[in-house]
Amino acid sequence: MAKVMVSFPDDLLDRLDRDAQARGTSRSALLQELAVRHLDRDDDARARRLERLLATPGHYGGRGTEEVRRDRRSR
Repeated sequence: MAKVMVSFPDDLLDRLDRDAQARGTSRSALLQELAVRHLDRDDDARARRLERLLATPGHYGGRGTEEVRRDRRSR
């Protein structure tokens, strides 16, 4: 497992530590959980956009193009 060094404002680090302690977990485990949840949410949003696109076909180059552009901008 890789280790990284990141910087947080003191007040944010305090909040993270309090939350980790309340959950009975470590700061590292909490940050891993939050990162995974955030990335999964982005993947879910992309899947929903694709489902909408496939469920409502439009004219050539219409909604499909909009969805692809939106997805590219969100990365």
